[in-house]
Amino acid sequence: MGNCGSFDPDDEFSYHPDELCDQCNCPKPPASQNYDPLIPYSSQYTPPPSSPLPENLVVALYKYEPCHSDDLGFEKGEKLKILNADDPEWFMAESLFTGQRGYIPQNFVGKLNSMETEPWFFKNLSRNDAMRLLLAPGNTQGSFLIRESETTPGSFSLSVRDLDHTQGDIIKHYRIRNLDAGGFYITTKISFSSLSELVKHYSREADGLCTRLVKPCQTRAPQKPWWQDEWEVPRESLKLERRLGQGQFGEVWMGLYNNNRRVAIKNLKTGTMSISAFLAEANLMKTLQHPRLVRLFAVVTQEPIYIITEFMENGSLVDFLKTPEGCAIPINTLIDMAAQVDCT
Repeated sequence: MGNCGSFDPDDEFSYHPDELCDQCNCPKPPASQNYDPLIPYSSQYTPPPSSPLPENLVVALYKYEPCHSDDLGFEKGEKLKILNADDPEWFMAESLFTGQRGYIPQNFVGKLNSMETEPWFFKNLSRNDAMRLLLAPGNTQGSFLIRESETTPGSFSLSVRDLDHTQGDIIKHYRIRNLDAGGFYITTKISFSSLSELVKHYSREADGLCTRLVKPCQTRAPQKPWWQDEWEVPRESLKLERRLGQGQFGEVWMGLYNNNRRVAIKNLKTGTMSISAFLAEANLMKTLQHPRLVRLFAVVTQEPIYIITEFMENGSLVDFLKTPEGCAIPINTLIDMAAQVDCT
């Protein structure tokens, strides 16, 4: 049996008029299913049987070059076994190829034989973030991704970039509905046993979608997490490259940490504040972790004091908006940026 879940006309999902029920305006289940309107259909998704593979097996989604003696480097596609996952950002793992052990960044791997290894699957991604990614450089008409539904646990949504001759680049969203037997469908014409089969079908032809699925959404490799033990670092590990600005209390530089990680380095003028007062403030700042806040990574506690933070390549938002590039940002994007600041 198929699901005939509730349809919200304000939900902005794309449907075809002939796919909606005349009585309740709900998406109809696939015609191939035996559907009785008098039988209540479950809105809950029944997951497929669990994989017989151990849950601690993962595969590398990106190549990783080790930066510390305790790190484990690996190639894209390499399989590893997780030995300890107590730290949410760094896992202790063993390579099934080399037999070596070490710490690996958790955001560089995905569970073996799971959707996490598919280039088109974005697990924890909001609707607005999906739109930002698909409209970013490197993506074109037909770029797509599948994400978990924000409103219906266990369900998924397909987001596709399309080109409208009047509106320009737009993003269309399609709700992927679940079958109680474990399959998926977007329209009533056809259902699929897996999301991979769904992607293959709509990659061959649009078949009712706004456009054919051409390529998965392009994104950069994630930045590896900051090593948790690197809080007070030696000055020699930092290289100042270009001064970005200066103020009453010191200067801000773009630099490198350990010759491999781009960071922003703020140095405080000698005598600006006591080391004890600085450390108390820095330890408080260290607890502030939010995707919309610049992250504090580490400090140098000997004068002149250094503060090492996440590097923002476009600098201050206020200054960027005054540049020609900033002035050309569409109003919808500006509203979205303001909403992100408001949600911080």
